Amino acid sequence: MSDNEQSRLIATAMNEGSPQARALGFSTLEIGDATALLKVPYRPEIVGDPETGVIAGGVVTTLLDHASGQAVHAALEAWTSIATLDLRIDYMRPAEPGLDILARAHCYKLTRSVAFVRAVAYDRDPEDPVATAQATFMLDSSAGKKPGANLKPSRANRAQTGGADQ
Repeated sequence: MSDNEQSRLIATAMNEGSPQARALGFSTLEIGDATALLKVPYRPEIVGDPETGVIAGGVVTTLLDHASGQAVHAALEAWTSIATLDLRIDYMRPAEPGLDILARAHCYKLTRSVAFVRAVAYDRDPEDPVATAQATFMLDSSAGKKPGANLKPSRANRAQTGGADQ
């Protein structure tokens, strides 16, 4: 499997596996070379101010974080779990009502344990951003454990084991 195919699979899993990303309708338009371009479609349900029709700032925050995480995965040679350590966002202007918002992220530096990302959210022109972001991500956030190993067992599982946590 090529790096781009792996990045595309990870991006799809992130968009479909995150209930929030799925509910917001995120789609990955481009992925590769340590970059990701995502879109959130304009819908009345995600408007923060009904009087202006502007998409809620939290949607923009989520989109920037999600695009940044996908850019990190596109920069990595092998899949590993990641976690957002820091996400700083500068809001430049309200998004234009009725327009989709795009977010382009670039992972510009990887160390052994931290990834550094810059991102921009825009509606028409990336040179006139709605918001910009600077983010850092912890790499191997599960410390080598299998995915889900830190999750609390389900009630059904606890009932089968006599209520003892595993």
